[in-house]
Amino acid sequence: MQSHIRKQTFSPENEKTLRRFSSWEVSELILKVNQSTFRGRLAADPSLPDGLVEEDGRQRWYTLEEINEIRRRMKINRRSLLPKRPANKRAFRAAIANFKGGAGKSTVALHFAHAAALDGYRVLVVDFDPQATLSHSMGLSDVAEDFTVWGIMARDLIRETDRMNAAPVAAETGARVPTRQLPASIRDMGLGGLRNTDFIRPTAWPSIDIVPSCANAAFVEFASAQYRHLNPDWSFFAAVSRFLDGIAADAYDLVIFDCPPAIGYQSMNAVFAADMLYVPSGPGYWEYDSTTSFIGQLSEALGDLSAGFPAGNLPLPKVFQDIRFLMTRYEPGNDLHRAMFEAFRKVFEGHVAEHPIEMTRAVEQSGRFLSSVYEIDYRDMTRETWRRARATFDQAYEEFRDSILATWDQLEDAA
Repeated sequence: MQSHIRKQTFSPENEKTLRRFSSWEVSELILKVNQSTFRGRLAADPSLPDGLVEEDGRQRWYTLEEINEIRRRMKINRRSLLPKRPANKRAFRAAIANFKGGAGKSTVALHFAHAAALDGYRVLVVDFDPQATLSHSMGLSDVAEDFTVWGIMARDLIRETDRMNAAPVAAETGARVPTRQLPASIRDMGLGGLRNTDFIRPTAWPSIDIVPSCANAAFVEFASAQYRHLNPDWSFFAAVSRFLDGIAADAYDLVIFDCPPAIGYQSMNAVFAADMLYVPSGPGYWEYDSTTSFIGQLSEALGDLSAGFPAGNLPLPKVFQDIRFLMTRYEPGNDLHRAMFEAFRKVFEGHVAEHPIEMTRAVEQSGRFLSSVYEIDYRDMTRETWRRARATFDQAYEEFRDSILATWDQLEDAA
């Protein structure tokens, strides 16, 4: 069935491809430049990409690579079109997380990644959810569990255990910490020698990479419990953080985590590595109840981690740069939805996104076809329907981006 859906959704080669973007989209929606000004600048510099004229002959259509070249080379009123990024900072990490299944975590992660790529940012997405919805939406389906977050955690166990075993003898007593032994079944998997890049896959979007997931990665919760028993001093919750620290600080601008609907080994890795926590929630009472429970239990879990492990060079207790709540599937004409939106604002004062994601026909269609609104060609529906759907994600993304930019400078300078 998955293969059938991909054949209906992706290219004839069963691979996801990224469409071209019209000159209207590029100027007004992506680069935020007046159309006539945009055309004039292109005409004045023939060396700039000129796109492709399709059969209708009315507009030029550009690839994302061409858009990014235009962004790098074109200035409007001496203003650069490159996105804002503080100097000497590593990529900013945002976790999209909540207890509740169906809250829109994967949808939000997908759209924010695509919107950020269109904004000129280089994005790494990490799929922590064994349901692998985000991975499938990014066009990846043939993924081995060794190259998911589970593989990152298993590799980290091996490397951290070896590091502890190689620690010098204590000078005061001459005593050495007992050697920690890992069974051959773990060492023989060959994960210890994998490079960071072995876990990262390209996507149809040239400026988005992914650490994918797959259904077989569901056993990570059971395996991680065993791994903790093998080395009780292993700080399992910091495995992904250490993995990301091993990537060049300037390789990406944003890292976005799609978390599973539970608090477990994978989700705690995402939360611990994140600089900002973004919590999507539907507009119903039970979703509100689940969200408040999620925050309470997450706080307790983070407190237990802080108390249960020696700090060493780990930043404990965990502190986020920001926490935001985003309402999804919102219908502005629904009295209950408006009432729940106000309830969220009162309870999480100052931390609720002002722009909820509205439920529109185009949003429903994007989920059905494993695509974001940004991937759908507006000619496949009425332009107004498409624009309304895009507008709701544009507003949500811009608020997400502005929240990041407000705190990005507070990260430590990259080494």
